[in-house]
Amino acid sequence: MSTLPQSGRGTVELSIAPRAASDDDEQPFADSSGNGSGVGPTGRAWRHIPEPSLLNGHGPAKILAVCNQKGGVGKTTSTINLGAALTEFGRRVLLVDFDPQGALSVGLGIPAHQLDRTIYNVLIERSVGIHDVVIRTCVEDMDLLPSNIDLSAAEVQLVTEVGREHTLVRTLRPIIDEYDYILVDCQPSLGLLTVNALTAADGVLIPLECEFFSLRGVALLIDTIEKVKDRLNPKLDITGILATMFDPRTLHSREVMARVVEAFGETVFDTVINRTVRFPETTVAGEPITTWAPRSAGAKAYRQLAREVIAR
Repeated sequence: MSTLPQSGRGTVELSIAPRAASDDDEQPFADSSGNGSGVGPTGRAWRHIPEPSLLNGHGPAKILAVCNQKGGVGKTTSTINLGAALTEFGRRVLLVDFDPQGALSVGLGIPAHQLDRTIYNVLIERSVGIHDVVIRTCVEDMDLLPSNIDLSAAEVQLVTEVGREHTLVRTLRPIIDEYDYILVDCQPSLGLLTVNALTAADGVLIPLECEFFSLRGVALLIDTIEKVKDRLNPKLDITGILATMFDPRTLHSREVMARVVEAFGETVFDTVINRTVRFPETTVAGEPITTWAPRSAGAKAYRQLAREVIAR
């Protein structure tokens, strides 16, 4: 907390602490869980998404890589909030922070730079097991495999390893039966770490900002996915493309949305994540929007996305 002097008026407090959660400034969210009637923001009719079934047990986990080589498209935000929404449907979730920036860990209130052991140690040191590093989050049934800047060294150290592209899948193998979903938050590049995530994954979830330059970069990502599928991981598929940062008031956002749906068709999720002030607030609060502002449009959108992911 700091203060800024004002002449004749005392002082004004300056703080980055989030204000109390309120849903008053949120736009209403159209619930698509019904009979599929009505046109959604994608320009298509809402598809019917069945109520997720209850589980008798957990595992083996479906691994989803949340990937886009362009930064700032909502990968980390989507990983945190999708994971939290999945737990509301009775799923056990592990979030894997696979970005040396450690944004996923920070976004859950974990001081990543202070951690003695992270995913880097599990990848590189044989004496460190994955159970030694996984930590619990503020969300019940959602755990975290944290990361920090140390992970940047792993890309260099893994270059000389035999089967270097399969390092992450070997790391996750001991824990895969304990979760229903493992969400891997990839770094904004198509380097060795991202290839590791794609090699380990069953599917790829691509957050795509509704902006022209973001659309242009998807072709390169899909080319990389096809190469990994052909050479390293035959089961890899695109689970879905998630439109993020959508502003229905702007013609540009609507035009990009139309292009995305035209190009990728049914692969595009019906759920669309609108721009909202809530997401920066949740980062400061260190918790998902589903708990910070549970009745907000953003929280409802990620719950709907969770339903779609389970259905696929």
